[in-house]
Amino acid sequence: MAITGLPPDTDADIARVTEALAMITPRWNVRIMLALSGPPLRYSEIAAKVSWLQNGQLHPKLQSLCDAGLLQRTQHTPRHVTYGHTDRGAALLPILPLIVTWAEEHLEKTDRPLPAIEQIEDSLTLLTRRHAAAILWVLKSREEVSGRALARIVMPSSDWTNIYPPLRQLVADGLVDSDGIGQPYRLSAAGDGLAPVFGALSAWSAGHPLAHAARHPVWGRPGAEPTPKRWVSNQSRLPAPATAPPPARAGQTPAPTWQNHDLFSHAATARPKAALPAGGPRR
Repeated sequence: MAITGLPPDTDADIARVTEALAMITPRWNVRIMLALSGPPLRYSEIAAKVSWLQNGQLHPKLQSLCDAGLLQRTQHTPRHVTYGHTDRGAALLPILPLIVTWAEEHLEKTDRPLPAIEQIEDSLTLLTRRHAAAILWVLKSREEVSGRALARIVMPSSDWTNIYPPLRQLVADGLVDSDGIGQPYRLSAAGDGLAPVFGALSAWSAGHPLAHAARHPVWGRPGAEPTPKRWVSNQSRLPAPATAPPPARAGQTPAPTWQNHDLFSHAATARPKAALPAGGPRR
């Protein structure tokens, strides 16, 4: 069923990306995915890596990620069960550095360097606002659009004035600009900078290699493939790699440019900061 007044292919594309974001945005999901970025682990080993979760919180999180197809539970014996990434879950990990790269460039700076995992969580909170993906999609493809026209496209079955709360939120978040009341809306530099992130999410959610992101009909940048750089928030704390990583085998998804300890650079036993609360200001 269509969710917008856009062509069916575009509508399905937005729906897939929105669903992908909904899989990973819930609290702790990204941290659990990263804790499992190596070999499959037993429940107790995962719990030790995410020790801030209270008893009873980890199991439903693992179950939801398994239900989403990002993790798989393998029962070797009745007393030996492990959790690890599915191929689809592993293919999602290289998108995370793209989010960090965008956050480093566009989110407001804090008075302390933020671990990359916090950059990811804050960014995901902004991208999962209600109707955010559809509004940003339309503004990217049509440059400037009035509020009334946006409403007809994004929420055709609702009263057109319902477009303004999400629009005001996106303006407050710094992703959308306008010259004032009654003036059209357009993407800000930060909103336009989401092209690699949305392009990669679109490619992943459609089952395509991430290299297809550069050819996306709305967010694509011909000649530019998504090549995430090493995150820079706490770079001085990272040890220099001793050797270059081995080349990927033919048909294998290249390893991300970060390692697990990069995103878990804060103390593993410390309770992490919550993601930016919904409705809160940009950092």
